[in-house]
Order: sequence, then C-alpha cells, then structure tokens
Amino acid sequence: MRILVVGAGAIGGYFGGRLLQSGADVTFLVRPKRASELASAGLVIKSPHGDVTLNNPPTVQADQLTEKFDAVLLSCKAFDLDDAIASFAPAVGPDTAIVPMLNGMRHLDVLEKKFSARNVLGGQCQIAATLNAQREVVQLAPMQALSFGERDGKPSDRVNRLAAIMAKGNFGAAASETIMHDMWEKWVFLATIAGATSAMRSAVGPIVAAPGGRDFMLGVRDEISAIATANGYTPREAFLARTETMLTATDSKLTASMFRDIQNHAPIEADQIIGDLIVRADAAKSPVPRLRVIYTHLKAYEANRS
Repeated sequence: MRILVVGAGAIGGYFGGRLLQSGADVTFLVRPKRASELASAGLVIKSPHGDVTLNNPPTVQADQLTEKFDAVLLSCKAFDLDDAIASFAPAVGPDTAIVPMLNGMRHLDVLEKKFSARNVLGGQCQIAATLNAQREVVQLAPMQALSFGERDGKPSDRVNRLAAIMAKGNFGAAASETIMHDMWEKWVFLATIAGATSAMRSAVGPIVAAPGGRDFMLGVRDEISAIATANGYTPREAFLARTETMLTATDSKLTASMFRDIQNHAPIEADQIIGDLIVRADAAKSPVPRLRVIYTHLKAYEANRS
C-alpha cells in the first residue's frame, strides 16, 4: 500500500516518519523549502519513544505529483485545507482512502465535495508535537494515538490493510468502527481545552484552581457535549470520566496548541474548532454562553493579529 503524507511538519512528520521507519511505502508531499531541509538534514524525530533520523526520506512536490496513491494521510491546519487539497488532488483516484487528522468536522464536508464520500474516511489523532528551531519533529509528551475507519462504521478490506501497516509504526494506531463517535469526543475535549486555555491565557491547573474556574471548565465541556448529543453522538461515560480528571487537575500544566499559537502570534483555528460548534448549537437551539464569550475573544485576537 502506497501512502502519501501531506506535509512533514509536527503531525505528518511524526506519524509519517514512524511509518517510514517501520518500512512502509511512504512519500511526503512537501513544499520546496521543506524538501531541501529533509534532503540535507533528514527527517529528525525527538521523542520519549526513541529518537530517529531518517536520511533522504522520499518526497514529492505538488507540481511533480502525477501518480495515484492508495492512501493519503492529511494533517494540515484546517485553515490550510483548500491549499492542501489543491496540492494532493492529483494523487487521489476512485479507490484512494483519505485519512484526515484535522480538528473539528467541517473538513469532512469539504473533502467529500471535492472528491467523493467513498474517498473520505474518518480519522483522528492524539499527540502533542511541534517543530523546533532546527526544524526537527519534537514529541512533547508520551501520549500518542491514531484511529481511523469507514464513516458508516462498517469494516472494510482497505481499513484492515491500512491498520496492519499502521500497527508496525508503534504509535497506537487502530481501526475503529465508531470513528465518528471518536471524532466527536475528541472535538468535545479539544474545544474545551483550546477554548478555556486560550481565553484564560493559562494552563488547566491555574484555571481550575481559580475561583469559579472548575465550574467554568466543566461548563464549557457540558455545552459542547450537548452539541454532540444533539448531533447524535452523546459522549460516553468512560470518555467523560477520563477527561474530567484531566480537565480538573489543579496541578495540570496542560494547554492546547491553539493557546501556544496565540502566544506565538500565529494563525488559529477559531472558526473550525469553536465557531462551527456555535453554528451547530444554534441549529439545535442549544444555549452556549461560555462558547460565545470564548469565540468573541478568539475573533478579537484574529482581528488584532491582522
């Protein structure tokens, strides 16, 4: 199975690099500058699970892409989706499986409109990673997981084949027959963390230790959970129990990448992570006062940044 990894940044570089390390047939679709970096220094991964330097990883640039691939691993930021689609579209054939690892849900509709429902799997990953000043992929914490599956929940040969390849990467990959539910639960958790830490400019611990902070954090989670329920994906008890511990630990240093992007004065996914939830809340007539305050804060940041 030939796999095209769109980009070799923190997420694509980590999961694609681990697959390449395991012997999988992986090619990275990159821009000229990143291609030059990889050719000279290799793809360098620094990780609690072991460091590796992959010399001369296979790369291709958009204007050179003519062959079809069996699978496309897509991990761009949501605001870069249109550009990413234009770059990898020539690699997509009728049977190509696109595995998106973007935040939120809006990207599924965009991908399906450009390609087809058959092309687009569900997918989500959990990892904290970044590119450092040396353009090395740095995994910030041991947590790592990637799941994917047919969006209708049915098993398929292509998902099973992909799962067998992914398993060799040793990053917690698994096929899921509940991938849409998994993606909604990730959105609940991610939007809670991203919204709260970005609005409060703080890690989880100081927020929940502050007066009213615990109620605010769980209130954000409950608003988003209600949206998930209205869309047919009520968060499961095991998920709620597990994440409540993470959301209410007073010694937690946990933040979201959105908060770190704000600190670095970088673009953020305000519309895709928070704004789209408010659209869905309005459709369901579900009150979301905390989310509205968070969204206003994020849009003000974007206005000041521009």
